[in-house]
Amino acid sequence: MEKRVSFHTLGCKLNFAETAMYSKDFVRNGFTLVDFKEPADVVVINTCSVTENADKEARKLVRQVKRRSPEARIVVVGCYAQLQPQSLSRIGGVELILGAAEKFNILEYLTEDKSNNQIHCGDIASISEFREACSGKHSGRTRAFLKIQDGCDYSCSFCTIPMARGRSRSQSQEQVIRRIQNLVDSGFKEIILSGVNVGDYKDGLQNSFLKLIQRIECITGEFRIRISSIEPNLLSDEIINFVSSSNKFCHHFHIPLQSGSMAILKSMKRRYNLDLFRNRIESICSSMQGAGIGIDVIAGFPGETDEHFQETIEFLSKIEWSYLHVFTYSERPGTVAVLLPDSVQIQIRKARNEVLRQFSDERRQQFNQRHLGSIENVLFETEEAGGYMTGFTDNYIRVVAKLPYEVQNKIIRVQLVRCVGDKVFGSRAE
Repeated sequence: MEKRVSFHTLGCKLNFAETAMYSKDFVRNGFTLVDFKEPADVVVINTCSVTENADKEARKLVRQVKRRSPEARIVVVGCYAQLQPQSLSRIGGVELILGAAEKFNILEYLTEDKSNNQIHCGDIASISEFREACSGKHSGRTRAFLKIQDGCDYSCSFCTIPMARGRSRSQSQEQVIRRIQNLVDSGFKEIILSGVNVGDYKDGLQNSFLKLIQRIECITGEFRIRISSIEPNLLSDEIINFVSSSNKFCHHFHIPLQSGSMAILKSMKRRYNLDLFRNRIESICSSMQGAGIGIDVIAGFPGETDEHFQETIEFLSKIEWSYLHVFTYSERPGTVAVLLPDSVQIQIRKARNEVLRQFSDERRQQFNQRHLGSIENVLFETEEAGGYMTGFTDNYIRVVAKLPYEVQNKIIRVQLVRCVGDKVFGSRAE
């Protein structure tokens, strides 16, 4: 009898990469992959726990699955499973809750005797093995997210990642090179180097992210590489200069700031100051004209006064960037920040979030408009209504152009013509 499995992933690209690996294991073992909204025999929910909303979403999904497929075997993995397994077990209907080490062996646990609320979450401090993961848009083989690093050795006061994913560990250079070559040979045109803290990539005991990307540059084939979020204290001038002269690496950086107030940065236990952050931005802009720069910011951290928030706005106003990822601070059990005084009211957190989002929209539009008239290389990915194709430039501008479907997974030279919202319309350059 046909066995059906479905997956739902919450959170970061790392989770999506890992879900892709789980699904491959199931398919290899005779399961048919179905859409999450369809009835299934096994349902795997890969969770996030970066905010309380992520936890709530995971609980809601479990209840939805139980209503839709009462006989389904529900498996919950990911950060929420590792951090709060007992909370998940109280929902009802969850058969397996697997922690950070156990989640890569879902099928083995499923073959054991069936019983409710099987919790398998080992000590996170004992995890030292790197488990590879890679996700890609296999229809057209356009972009792949390749996990090269996992875990984190930092101790930011708001973050649960060290508790959920363990200490920093990395894939070997040889394995990374081999995996990228396989992806390129399979037709992928863009590979995103992903991890919890990619700048902390090590081969052995040495920090060697620069050496890794220098080796990646030598891989043959038509493709490009994008670096996911990288900490400012790990983004060296050597890395910036290398990317600026590279033929393969995208002129796009995503850098966590979190706050433009030194008092709040210290309370967050971040490993840099504002002068260093400003220096990193200036180095990028002087080396790469038109580089895309994304920045993470948290709104409403404990103790953040109106004056502190205004410092963040003023700091952001004085540096170059093209978009923000804005997070509303959320209390996370087990973190230092939960114990800090002067909690910011929820409505104030949300109001500050909205101010930052509007600021982001303005800057993104300005960034896009500055590129009107330029000719950019666009990797087209998906088809939209009306015969349009959409994709991204090397510096992360979303471009829409009226082109045939045959351009999917091709890098095409496009002249940028006009802006509509966060999109830029273009036409094929002669």
